[in-house]
Amino acid sequence: MLFLKIDRLLAITMLLLNHRRISAKELADRFEVSLRTIYRDVEAINQAGIPVVSYAGLSGGYEIMEQYRLDRQFLSMEELQSIIVGLKGIQSTVGDQEISTLLDKVGALIGKSEQSAVQSLNNQLVIDINPWHAGNQNKAQLAALRSAIRDSCLVSFAYITSQSQTSVRTIEPMGIVVKGFGWYLYGYCRLREDYRVFRLSRMKDVQVLEETFERRPETLDKLDYGWGKRDPSRLITLKLLVQPGVRAKAEDYFHPEQIQMQEDGTLLITSTQPDEPWLYGMLLSYGPQLRVLEPVHVAAKMKELAEEIVQVYANTDRLLSAERVYTRG
Repeated sequence: MLFLKIDRLLAITMLLLNHRRISAKELADRFEVSLRTIYRDVEAINQAGIPVVSYAGLSGGYEIMEQYRLDRQFLSMEELQSIIVGLKGIQSTVGDQEISTLLDKVGALIGKSEQSAVQSLNNQLVIDINPWHAGNQNKAQLAALRSAIRDSCLVSFAYITSQSQTSVRTIEPMGIVVKGFGWYLYGYCRLREDYRVFRLSRMKDVQVLEETFERRPETLDKLDYGWGKRDPSRLITLKLLVQPGVRAKAEDYFHPEQIQMQEDGTLLITSTQPDEPWLYGMLLSYGPQLRVLEPVHVAAKMKELAEEIVQVYANTDRLLSAERVYTRG
């Protein structure tokens, strides 16, 4: 009980340092205690030497004196702001109460007279690693996986591979990594009896099991480095001719040193890529604005896929004609 009270007193102090004024009712609702408990807590904070001022009336509440702030030692305001921006970026994705509490603590190191300058910096840089389509379900999944990693609990789920094959996996979760626009779970797969990486968006029916495991010695950094290395035997050198109409799209993906501008405005791209199924989907996304020059087998595969797409829409003209007849009738 004593620990809970001390923790609440610290949290109240952080809130008061980060806000102009907070009412007793707001504090009571936030910490789920009675108004009488809040009155006693504020008195205890005052006795500890932190000057809390009480204001009466409809707009009343508690506030810490303007000149008071905690010692931030060797951190400059700009360095503190960088920490805040980073924490807010994480908070937007995981929605963790621990992150909110940490933000309050870091914010308490900034004096009230500096708050306007902090707000100005907030408007200059925002980090948001939350995928566009992600919602509360994504946050709940992340929270469950983080809990499983922390408590060394097994996780089971149905996983859909890039070839649309589904299998049920039981994993010893080791860590979560965000890369590009996706989140990934790193862990030891008991089905494959080896380390694997799983994209969270392909994990269905995620369940945290009661069974625990002893964490294996490999570090997350080592696994991330290993998975980032490409198998030389699967690498190919692509030569692509890209039309000016999709220049921005090409420059978003390929490195500047891989692109040569031609006199007619087209882009000649030379890039080393893994010869995997996702590569063809990426190339097809350019439509007729991209042509594969080399290697020949990639160009042939692109032709084959394009012909399959044509067959999917082969009956479109007949259906459109029938629709026009029906409309006129």
